[in-house]
Amino acid sequence: MSVPARDAASTALMARANQIARDAIIVDGHIDVPYRLKNNYVDVGAATDGGDFDYPRALQGGLDAPFMSIYIPASYQESGGAAALADSLIDMVEGIVEQHPDKFALASGVADVRANHAAGLISLPLGMENGAPVEGDLANLAHFHARGIRYITLTHSRDNEISDSSYDETGTHGGLSDFGRDVVREMNRLGIMVDISHVSDNAFDDVMEVTSAPVIASHSSARRFTPGFERNLDDGRIERLAENGGVIMINYGSSFLLKRYQDDRDAARARILEEAERRGWEPGSDDFNAYSDQYFRDNVPYADLQDVVDHIDHVVGLVGIDHVGIGSDYDGVGDSLPTGLKDVASYPNLIAALLQKGYSETDIRKLLGENALRVWAEVERIAARS
Repeated sequence: MSVPARDAASTALMARANQIARDAIIVDGHIDVPYRLKNNYVDVGAATDGGDFDYPRALQGGLDAPFMSIYIPASYQESGGAAALADSLIDMVEGIVEQHPDKFALASGVADVRANHAAGLISLPLGMENGAPVEGDLANLAHFHARGIRYITLTHSRDNEISDSSYDETGTHGGLSDFGRDVVREMNRLGIMVDISHVSDNAFDDVMEVTSAPVIASHSSARRFTPGFERNLDDGRIERLAENGGVIMINYGSSFLLKRYQDDRDAARARILEEAERRGWEPGSDDFNAYSDQYFRDNVPYADLQDVVDHIDHVVGLVGIDHVGIGSDYDGVGDSLPTGLKDVASYPNLIAALLQKGYSETDIRKLLGENALRVWAEVERIAARS
């Protein structure tokens, strides 16, 4: 029996996508494995029942350098202990590598990523999400650089001593604080990439005035598709990021991809709270959670793979292929991931969609990892001459 031409073409397309995934270096700017494992440790060197990342799925997807997010909740800015938590999460990542030296390796620079790729190992570079562990002392930047941190997201959900947050309407500093400007300069000197995901628009503008090195948005998308959502970058700031030589790494979370999803989500939350009040359910109770989960499944459809491609197309149309990458936020956005991109096994699905759109293999390799590695290498070069 002959294979229908359409099926044969789809099979050939996926075969090519899988081959590119195996051959190219795939860098994902943000994966929240450490915090996922903080209170519920499982061995990600083997297949896991939950989460979006483990070794078998990463191998299937061709993933080479997932930045492990050393995530520090904003609450630690008030309670203290941010630096200690960061050190403990770094210890965890080092432990994963020690437990599985045949699968994972640390990576403190671009050369390590390339060497690990050649050796068939998945690199686990480190990025710190929230600058709170700096704890007001520039010397802590050197400490965390020595521990392998290679980017720092300056703030998270609330303003901190470094920067205002896109999620916080307080506007504590009107952008970066004076200390935050010193932090950016010291990160440039040490060779730590400045990550402007989560910062306010004013803080982004201040970073652009201060930095001597290109910066990254490790897990942000295009505000064109989510009007009013400051967490994503507007077109003017994407253009400014490109002028700086930086890269925006597209976040897969449905709320980052679609205004429709944000609206549906907000309406669902209000409806669920109304029903809980009517039935006398406490938020967080089994009945509340069961109803909430089912209501979201029935009424809040996720984004899909094409929505991610739309964001990529938009950035490429604005500033070219050299300034876009992947920052999935796997293990960080819950079950809001788009259909077709539900875990780290799915990078070939994105590659196939890009091939269908007419992207060349050279351009796809840039997007998958070479753009991020170029920025990282330039940050290293600038630090070396400091």
